[in-house]
Amino acid sequence: MKRAHKDLEVWKEGMQLAASIYTVTEKFPKSEIYGLTSQMRRAAVSVPSNIAEGAARFSVKEFLQFLNIAGGSLSELDTQITLAATLGFLAKDECAEIEARVEKTSSLLAGMIHSVRKKIIP
Repeated sequence: MKRAHKDLEVWKEGMQLAASIYTVTEKFPKSEIYGLTSQMRRAAVSVPSNIAEGAARFSVKEFLQFLNIAGGSLSELDTQITLAATLGFLAKDECAEIEARVEKTSSLLAGMIHSVRKKIIP
């Protein structure tokens, strides 16, 4: 059985973002394994996970709720990326690449939320 979320561009971009976060956090200090590394990975995984969970729901309102949760996780991750850069854990080029992915995911997510919201409030 094919899952609907796998066809969503926002889910695909969220998956790429999560994979990127795992890659860049590999180089973080080992002292951060239970701190910033863990927090960033959880927030990054939460984005496509909530999109997938919402897409599996039978209610448009529930889908919208999970999309909003994904948006919150994305904002949380954005803050953590800024902190990691401030602490010198991310090189400028890595930071720019990750921030571009966050921006693309955010844009796709906003579009999806707007589209789903129109189904509730025509």
